[in-house]
Amino acid sequence: MTNRFTSVANATRQLARAATGLAGSRVTARSVLTTAQHTLTVFGVSALVMIAVLFARPDLAQALSKSLLPQPEAVATVSAPPLHELMEAPAGGTAAAADATPLTAEEKAIMGTRKQQEWVTSWLSKRYRVAGDATNMLVSTAYLTAREIKLDPLLILAVMAIESGLNPFAESPMGAQGLMQVMSKIHHEKFQDMGGVQAALNPVANIRVGSLILKDYVTRGGSVEAGLKTYVGAAAFETDDGYGSRVLAEYKRLKQVSAGKKVPTTTPVMAAAPSPAKQVETAVAANTAPVTAAAKLPDAQLAGL
Repeated sequence: MTNRFTSVANATRQLARAATGLAGSRVTARSVLTTAQHTLTVFGVSALVMIAVLFARPDLAQALSKSLLPQPEAVATVSAPPLHELMEAPAGGTAAAADATPLTAEEKAIMGTRKQQEWVTSWLSKRYRVAGDATNMLVSTAYLTAREIKLDPLLILAVMAIESGLNPFAESPMGAQGLMQVMSKIHHEKFQDMGGVQAALNPVANIRVGSLILKDYVTRGGSVEAGLKTYVGAAAFETDDGYGSRVLAEYKRLKQVSAGKKVPTTTPVMAAAPSPAKQVETAVAANTAPVTAAAKLPDAQLAGL
């Protein structure tokens, strides 16, 4: 009997402990939930405060974004080469080397002053609606080439203006190319040391080759008018259809500009010289008298001889 009462007592105590443990576990779970709620509340309030601060301070938001988000790998930037490098002749450095040596009295007369070149550049840029930097490069190249081959740079520029309107990519139906409308198929040997005929549209190469051809024709013809007539492909004909007059009229304007005179840029610009085929048709059909060149100047001054 005593053992039975002892067993009952032990069972009662075990039940009491189990109940106490269960109650304790309920209290612990409730405490955890309460703590979690408080924590979430604090995080929520903090998030709201942070959002408000970021809206008020965009700079902080940007800085936070840069620090949290992965940054892309740095990409090497590629800058376009300056204009003078794009326009440098494939033959390389001839004009630049000439520019580095001291000027003789004759070369100084050809080159003029920097101010004169600036006047010419500004006038041509406005007249032919070409960007100032590009015009400056063309004028500088014409002056350096003129110094090297002893030819008036304003005559070179006048031919460029009438032939192409200072468009380095001009091409005629007959195949004349570039600023000075050089027939590269005929004068291909002159481009050999500049990279071949593909350099015909290179402004520096085109100016150099065209100027050499012009100088040769002036020298052989004995006058600027005769040289221009041969240059346009009308040497075998009675007339050059006014080509020489147009070039020399533009030369006269450039001469006035380089002297500091105010010359209108809106005067009518004569059309570019017609192709050799058109020259033949015009000469045969019109059968006109030889053209008298306007604004005729001393040949020695023009040719630099």
